[in-house]
Amino acid sequence: MPTQKKEQAVAEIRRLIESSTVTISADYTGMSVSAITDLRRVLREAEVEFHVVKNRLAYLAADEAGKPLLKEIVEGPTGIAFGFGDPVAPAKALVDFIRATRSPLKIKGAVLDDRRLTAEEVSALAVLPSKEELIARLMAQLQSPITRLASVLNAPLTGLVTVLHRASETGTETPA
Repeated sequence: MPTQKKEQAVAEIRRLIESSTVTISADYTGMSVSAITDLRRVLREAEVEFHVVKNRLAYLAADEAGKPLLKEIVEGPTGIAFGFGDPVAPAKALVDFIRATRSPLKIKGAVLDDRRLTAEEVSALAVLPSKEELIARLMAQLQSPITRLASVLNAPLTGLVTVLHRASETGTETPA
Protein backbone atom coordinates (compact mmCIF):
# COMPACT_ATOMS: atom_id res chain seq x y z
CA MET A 1 0.00 0.00 0.00
CA PRO A 2 1.63 3.28 -1.11
CA THR A 3 1.93 6.00 1.45
CA GLN A 4 0.61 9.51 0.98
CA LYS A 5 4.18 10.84 0.87
CA LYS A 6 5.16 8.47 -1.97
CA GLU A 7 2.01 9.32 -3.91
CA GLN A 8 2.89 13.02 -3.62
CA ALA A 9 6.46 12.32 -4.73
CA VAL A 10 5.22 10.42 -7.81
CA ALA A 11 2.79 13.25 -8.61
CA GLU A 12 5.60 15.84 -8.32
CA ILE A 13 7.97 13.82 -10.51
CA ARG A 14 5.19 13.30 -13.05
CA ARG A 15 4.51 17.05 -13.12
CA LEU A 16 8.20 17.74 -13.72
CA ILE A 17 8.41 15.12 -16.48
CA GLU A 18 5.34 16.45 -18.26
CA SER A 19 6.41 20.10 -18.12
CA SER A 20 10.09 19.60 -19.00
CA THR A 21 11.56 19.80 -22.49
CA VAL A 22 14.56 17.66 -21.56
CA THR A 23 15.35 15.31 -18.68
CA ILE A 24 18.95 14.37 -18.01
CA SER A 25 19.83 11.63 -15.54
CA ALA A 26 23.11 11.55 -13.68
CA ASP A 27 24.85 9.33 -11.16
CA TYR A 28 25.74 11.45 -8.15
CA THR A 29 27.74 8.72 -6.34
CA GLY A 30 30.75 10.18 -4.55
CA MET A 31 29.41 13.72 -4.32
CA SER A 32 29.19 15.46 -0.98
CA VAL A 33 26.04 17.20 0.18
CA SER A 34 27.69 20.59 -0.29
CA ALA A 35 28.68 19.65 -3.87
CA ILE A 36 25.09 18.64 -4.66
CA THR A 37 23.92 21.94 -3.15
CA ASP A 38 26.39 23.81 -5.38
CA LEU A 39 25.15 21.81 -8.37
CA ARG A 40 21.54 22.72 -7.60
CA ARG A 41 22.49 26.40 -7.28
CA VAL A 42 24.30 26.38 -10.64
CA LEU A 43 21.42 24.56 -12.32
CA ARG A 44 18.82 26.87 -10.79
CA GLU A 45 20.62 29.82 -12.43
CA ALA A 46 20.13 28.02 -15.76
CA GLU A 47 16.43 27.48 -14.91
CA VAL A 48 16.95 23.76 -14.36
CA GLU A 49 15.67 21.72 -11.43
CA PHE A 50 17.75 18.84 -10.06
CA HIS A 51 16.07 16.15 -7.96
CA VAL A 52 17.46 12.99 -6.44
CA VAL A 53 14.77 10.39 -7.07
CA LYS A 54 13.99 6.86 -6.03
CA ASN A 55 14.04 4.67 -9.10
CA ARG A 56 10.74 2.93 -8.41
CA LEU A 57 8.96 6.27 -7.96
CA ALA A 58 10.55 7.62 -11.14
CA TYR A 59 9.36 4.53 -13.05
CA LEU A 60 5.80 5.02 -11.81
CA ALA A 61 5.88 8.73 -12.69
CA ALA A 62 7.32 8.00 -16.15
CA ASP A 63 4.53 5.50 -16.85
CA GLU A 64 1.87 7.95 -15.64
CA ALA A 65 3.38 10.74 -17.75
CA GLY A 66 3.51 8.54 -20.84
CA LYS A 67 7.32 8.78 -21.11
CA PRO A 68 8.56 5.17 -20.84
CA LEU A 69 11.96 6.13 -22.32
CA LEU A 70 12.79 7.81 -19.02
CA LYS A 71 12.91 4.39 -17.35
CA GLU A 72 15.87 3.47 -19.58
CA ILE A 73 18.08 6.22 -18.14
CA VAL A 74 17.15 5.72 -14.47
CA GLU A 75 19.33 3.07 -12.88
CA GLY A 76 21.27 3.02 -9.62
CA PRO A 77 21.70 6.23 -7.62
CA THR A 78 20.00 8.78 -9.83
CA GLY A 79 19.52 12.50 -9.90
CA ILE A 80 17.46 13.99 -12.68
CA ALA A 81 17.91 17.46 -14.14
CA PHE A 82 14.66 18.82 -15.57
CA GLY A 83 15.06 21.55 -18.19
CA PHE A 84 12.04 23.64 -19.09
CA GLY A 85 13.21 25.91 -21.90
CA ASP A 86 16.18 25.62 -24.16
CA PRO A 87 17.25 21.94 -24.18
CA VAL A 88 20.90 22.95 -24.54
CA ALA A 89 20.96 24.90 -21.24
CA PRO A 90 20.69 21.92 -18.84
CA ALA A 91 23.27 19.89 -20.76
CA LYS A 92 25.65 22.85 -20.89
CA ALA A 93 25.17 23.61 -17.19
CA LEU A 94 25.84 19.99 -16.15
CA VAL A 95 28.87 19.53 -18.38
CA ASP A 96 30.33 22.91 -17.34
CA PHE A 97 29.79 22.05 -13.67
CA ILE A 98 31.52 18.67 -14.06
CA ARG A 99 34.48 20.30 -15.85
CA ALA A 100 34.80 23.27 -13.50
CA THR A 101 34.58 21.31 -10.24
CA ARG A 102 36.04 18.01 -11.45
CA SER A 103 32.96 16.47 -9.94
CA PRO A 104 32.43 12.69 -9.84
CA LEU A 105 28.94 13.33 -11.27
CA LYS A 106 28.40 11.14 -14.34
CA ILE A 107 25.75 11.79 -16.95
CA LYS A 108 23.86 8.58 -17.76
CA GLY A 109 21.63 9.79 -20.56
CA ALA A 110 18.71 12.02 -21.41
CA VAL A 111 15.28 12.10 -22.94
CA LEU A 112 14.68 14.92 -25.41
CA ASP A 113 11.16 14.99 -26.80
CA ASP A 114 10.57 11.31 -27.63
CA ARG A 115 14.21 10.40 -28.17
CA ARG A 116 16.69 8.82 -25.80
CA LEU A 117 20.16 10.39 -25.79
CA THR A 118 23.36 8.72 -24.61
CA ALA A 119 25.86 10.45 -22.32
CA GLU A 120 28.03 11.24 -25.36
CA GLU A 121 25.08 12.84 -27.15
CA VAL A 122 24.34 14.95 -24.08
CA SER A 123 27.97 16.14 -24.08
CA ALA A 124 27.66 16.96 -27.79
CA LEU A 125 24.43 18.84 -27.07
CA ALA A 126 26.28 20.89 -24.45
CA VAL A 127 28.71 22.33 -27.01
CA LEU A 128 25.95 23.59 -29.29
CA PRO A 129 25.28 27.33 -29.26
CA SER A 130 22.30 28.53 -27.26
CA LYS A 131 18.91 29.02 -28.89
CA GLU A 132 19.32 32.81 -28.81
CA GLU A 133 22.70 32.60 -30.54
CA LEU A 134 21.31 30.30 -33.23
CA ILE A 135 18.42 32.71 -33.85
CA ALA A 136 20.87 35.63 -34.09
CA ARG A 137 22.97 33.70 -36.63
CA LEU A 138 19.87 32.85 -38.66
CA MET A 139 18.74 36.48 -38.68
CA ALA A 140 22.20 37.59 -39.85
CA GLN A 141 22.07 35.02 -42.65
CA LEU A 142 18.60 36.16 -43.69
CA GLN A 143 19.56 39.85 -43.65
CA SER A 144 22.78 39.40 -45.61
CA PRO A 145 21.22 39.05 -49.12
CA ILE A 146 18.89 41.98 -48.49
CA THR A 147 21.77 44.17 -47.32
CA ARG A 148 23.84 43.25 -50.37
CA LEU A 149 20.90 43.95 -52.70
CA ALA A 150 20.36 47.37 -51.14
CA SER A 151 24.07 48.12 -51.53
CA VAL A 152 24.06 47.11 -55.22
CA LEU A 153 20.93 49.15 -55.95
CA ASN A 154 22.36 52.13 -54.11
CA ALA A 155 25.78 52.04 -55.88
CA PRO A 156 24.85 54.00 -59.09
CA LEU A 157 23.19 56.74 -57.07
CA THR A 158 26.16 56.90 -54.69
CA GLY A 159 28.52 57.16 -57.68
CA LEU A 160 26.50 60.01 -59.20
CA VAL A 161 26.45 61.89 -55.92
CA THR A 162 30.23 61.44 -55.56
CA VAL A 163 30.88 62.80 -59.11
CA LEU A 164 28.60 65.80 -58.53
CA HIS A 165 30.19 66.52 -55.15
CA ARG A 166 33.75 66.44 -56.58
CA ALA A 167 32.68 68.59 -59.51
CA SER A 168 31.20 71.17 -57.16
CA GLU A 169 34.41 71.21 -55.08
CA THR A 170 36.67 71.79 -58.08
CA GLY A 171 34.34 74.32 -59.67
CA THR A 172 34.18 72.53 -62.98
CA GLU A 173 31.06 71.95 -64.92
CA THR A 174 29.64 68.50 -65.15
CA PRO A 175 29.51 66.94 -68.63
CA ALA A 176 26.12 67.01 -70.23
